[in-house]
Formats: sequence, C-alpha cells, structure tokens
Amino acid sequence: MSTYESLCHSKWDCTYHVVFIPKGRKKDLYGKIRKFLGPVFHELAKQRESTIVKGNMVQDHVHVLIRIPPKYSVAEVIGYIKGKSAIAVARQFGGRKRNFNGEKLWARGYAVSTVGFEASQIKQYIANQSQLDGEGENEDGDF
Repeated sequence: MSTYESLCHSKWDCTYHVVFIPKGRKKDLYGKIRKFLGPVFHELAKQRESTIVKGNMVQDHVHVLIRIPPKYSVAEVIGYIKGKSAIAVARQFGGRKRNFNGEKLWARGYAVSTVGFEASQIKQYIANQSQLDGEGENEDGDF
C-alpha cells in the first residue's frame, strides 16, 4: 500500500517532525490547557488541508508529526496553528471578552525536520517523550 497522496498534477508524501515551545518555556501545557489544545491542533491542521499523524505535549514543549501538502509551506501551516491556538487559549482561559491580538502563548520559531521513510521511528520517539520527562504529571499528553 502506497503512502503517497495526490493533488491534481503530483503525488506527494511530505511528513515533518515539528517541535515548538511555549513563551519562556513555561509549564503552561498541563491541566485544562493541555486537554483543550489537542482537538484545536487537529482542527486547525484540517483547515490547512494537513493531517496530524502523531502529537505529544510534554512538560515544556510540543512534538507534532504532521503531513502538509506541497501547496502549503511548513512555515505557513505551523504559523497558522501556533497563532490561532494562542487566540483560542486566550478566549477560553484568559477571561478577556475581545481584542485577542497580541496574545503570546508560543515562543518565536520552531524546529522542523523531514521524516522520509523512518516515520515509525519518529512516532516511537514522540510516544516515548513523556517517559523521558521524569518531572511531568501522570496524565497523557498525546493528541
């Protein structure tokens, strides 16, 4: 079975491993915010025709294995997910009623690498991140 998807004139398999952190590496990803962000990430990725294959929120960073079609750049999709998720968190947990511009949940930038044929190794690495983080809470960070 082929893992390639198709657009009108191309076949593609563009999978990326992306890591980003909250502003100041705060431990803001626990509790209600952590449970809230998983479905938000999936919905925002779907709006950019992307698919989150595997994701995990660890103590102070987020790992995402995401498939992005070649008509969108990685910067565009990740910037959209980070920006809109920060606004969603501010609306849900910030207590403000309007003017959500300038809410800063995520630090600038991210780390990205192409996955290629070792996708199973990356999935296993993302799943084991919570085990490597000994100081995290007991709840599961997968999304």
